Amino acid sequence: MEIKKNVSLKDKNWFQTGGDAEYFCEPTTAVEFQEALQFAKDKNLEVTLLGLGANVLISDDGVEGLVIRPAMRTIELVQEKDGYGFIKTGAGVTIHQLIEWSLSHSFIGLEMFSAIPGTVGGSVYNNLHYFKDSFSDFIVEAEVIHKKTGEIKTVDNDWFGFGYDQSTLHERIYFLVSATFRFKKGTESDITDARKRRAEITKIRVTRYPCARTCGCFFKNCDVSDAKEEVDGKKMLSAGYYLDRLGYKGSLRVGGAMVSPQHANMIITDDTATSADIFELAQRMQEGVKDEFGFNLQPECIFLGFKEI
Repeated sequence: MEIKKNVSLKDKNWFQTGGDAEYFCEPTTAVEFQEALQFAKDKNLEVTLLGLGANVLISDDGVEGLVIRPAMRTIELVQEKDGYGFIKTGAGVTIHQLIEWSLSHSFIGLEMFSAIPGTVGGSVYNNLHYFKDSFSDFIVEAEVIHKKTGEIKTVDNDWFGFGYDQSTLHERIYFLVSATFRFKKGTESDITDARKRRAEITKIRVTRYPCARTCGCFFKNCDVSDAKEEVDGKKMLSAGYYLDRLGYKGSLRVGGAMVSPQHANMIITDDTATSADIFELAQRMQEGVKDEFGFNLQPECIFLGFKEI
């Protein structure tokens, strides 16, 4: 495994902004992951993990230390029992690859996450969710590696303390090496239906949401206690609802960054954009909601390389 110096991260995230990684590597095995962490320890470097870069904003100044982009991409059926399959995947496997592999081997369950960019590592880290479905619903166990010691241990679902956009991995003491999922075995008819759902969901996402140069929803939905408005007796928790009420969709812009015309909680960029543009735009969105509705939007997007947030 080669550890490179001064590697551009601009082409490694969906916003296509940001500076260089001081050091960068892509381990393809658990042993290479351990070697990368040992390199960082020997040089006293901070370690940052990066997946597909679909939910991150990288500083224009880059990221100090070692940036690791896991490239463990194996998928295997570990066990089949009582109508379910237990599938083990490396942290670098993409959600698209996992869904396609599962369906081609007659396992169903992840179709609702179709067309969402990301890797298994990033999706476990932030507990990928879509409406009431969460990635954590399917995770049985995982292998994690300790940041300082390089020790690899197997943990169960409870260890992660999963919540909304939350897992134990946010403490950045352990990193994901692999995860084992439990998927239902489907009949031929089930697989046909699942592929139809996958196609439908993909079509909806492509139509409703921007599919490039965005991190998806920039802010988390608000807490029930913060929800200031109701529709048909139901409290509105969607951050996009409040941003839309302010008229930001397709109009609020800073430099090469603007609020998407398709979704008020999504920021998109053009070729001139910088991460500073995106950061300032996000601040203006937060300030608008605070001034008008009295609560603070919390970022769902992960900030990498920023000295102060």
